[in-house]
Amino acid sequence: MRMRHPDGTPVHVAYCTNVHPAEDLDGVLDQLRRYGGPVRAALGTRRVGLGLWLPARLARRLAGSPEETDRLRTGLARHGLEVVTLNAFPYAGFHAPVVKGQVYHPDWTQDERLDYTLDCARVLARLLPDDARRGSISTLPLAWRTPWDTGRERLALNNLDRLSAGLRALTAETGRPVRVGLEPEPGCVVETTEQAARVLAGADREHIGVCLDTCHLAVAFEDPEKALARLAGAGLAVVKVQASAAVQASHPGEAEVRAALGSFAEDRFLHQVREAAPEGVRARDDLPAALDGAARLPGAGPWRVHFHVPLHQGPLAPLEGTQDHLSHTLTALFGGGAPVTDHLEVETYTWSVLPEGSRPEGDKGLVEGLAAELAWVHRRLTRIGLEDA
Repeated sequence: MRMRHPDGTPVHVAYCTNVHPAEDLDGVLDQLRRYGGPVRAALGTRRVGLGLWLPARLARRLAGSPEETDRLRTGLARHGLEVVTLNAFPYAGFHAPVVKGQVYHPDWTQDERLDYTLDCARVLARLLPDDARRGSISTLPLAWRTPWDTGRERLALNNLDRLSAGLRALTAETGRPVRVGLEPEPGCVVETTEQAARVLAGADREHIGVCLDTCHLAVAFEDPEKALARLAGAGLAVVKVQASAAVQASHPGEAEVRAALGSFAEDRFLHQVREAAPEGVRARDDLPAALDGAARLPGAGPWRVHFHVPLHQGPLAPLEGTQDHLSHTLTALFGGGAPVTDHLEVETYTWSVLPEGSRPEGDKGLVEGLAAELAWVHRRLTRIGLEDA
């Protein structure tokens, strides 16, 4: 789905395929048939964008085989789909029974992370539509915060320099520029836009910037306008935005609310929790730790939970979603004289682990949900002033 900002800039809108489990090319091609094409049909639009997730082994295979990549490109075209952005945060096994902290490995201190990201860039350069200005890739914000020291930071930043060199070489070879955005996330070395501005102070601004995940931004209790001003002041581009919403509890000290929050505690993904407090933000690394035990959060202030909930339907009362914060962020991104970014990816990957009764039923239910999320984003962008391209 493409839209156009009032200044004439095309804005690409996609949904992220990390919601679908697939570890090989046949599995990805099957996703296009089962979900991508039907989502496009449900929206009644000529094409829909995918924020494609390629596991590391598949990315390596495609990077070394233009013929296989062309097979994927042909499959995309067959179903009215296009790709301008990849999600290269999860390395592999994103739908294993237990993922939790494994999603941060390998991190940017390791060559495997660099190799994977460059493989993704090579694939993306070949998948880009002929009229696309550039491609984008999102990646983890260096590493989980522990263990971390100056030595590990030097290794990570050196790998970002090598990434920049590789992206420059790719542009020279193919004529298709690709940018990579580090995605600030609660609990990581880069959790906030303030940390992004500090850590990336010496980064190559032409090829490396930030992927702004709006769920993470909300969980960190960051004000969207101040966050964007901070990034702009540091000279960091918003390479892409991931439109996502968090779980919010205004009164987490109440028994009914804590019981509702407990229904979101599950075994696959990590759900970091932040509580607003007069002295700042209190933090726990997962929802069960915030709810129970000696280190549980007091619940004296509002909570936001890193659990991506569907954009068009927040959690049932007494909980809420952060859709108002998301709407505010979209206005800050696209409501000015020029868009802050031109790549938007809806990233709700948690459909299969939503509380019982909220999960979609079969392929049809998931297609309907994904289409409803894209329609929700389309309505908000239209209100801001964007038009269909």
